[in-house]
Amino acid sequence: MTVTSVTETAQAASRAQLTITLTGARNAIAAAQQKALENGWHISVAVVDHAGQLVALERSDSAIGISPDVAIGKARTAALLQAPSQEFEQFINSGRPSFLATPGVTPLEGGVPIWLNGMVIGAVGVSGAHGANDSLVAETAVLAVSV
Repeated sequence: MTVTSVTETAQAASRAQLTITLTGARNAIAAAQQKALENGWHISVAVVDHAGQLVALERSDSAIGISPDVAIGKARTAALLQAPSQEFEQFINSGRPSFLATPGVTPLEGGVPIWLNGMVIGAVGVSGAHGANDSLVAETAVLAVSV
């Protein structure tokens, strides 16, 4: 093995990205649905990986039809921007509507990134419990994640 290939291998390893597992996503969804059930909320929960790609999605029987798409959008926003989607809703509410021009984001409260070792490994998005309740459910889901 040449020095070049060792260096390239080391560089590739240093760029390795951890990501949420399907088991972790399922644990997050179960915790979210339990929290919602306790409060009588009918939600959809989406879990995406670090790149914003869907890992798992669940819609409760009585959740409104748009909620799966909104949950996915909130999760993607939190993963790709590495911050809770609530922060971006606040941009708009505080008079900075130019954020709406950001492609592919859903600036609504309810998306929370999942961090491990200082890196975002995914995110949870919740829709259907409205605003702060969506965030509460998403935060509960993040705490339940096993990667």
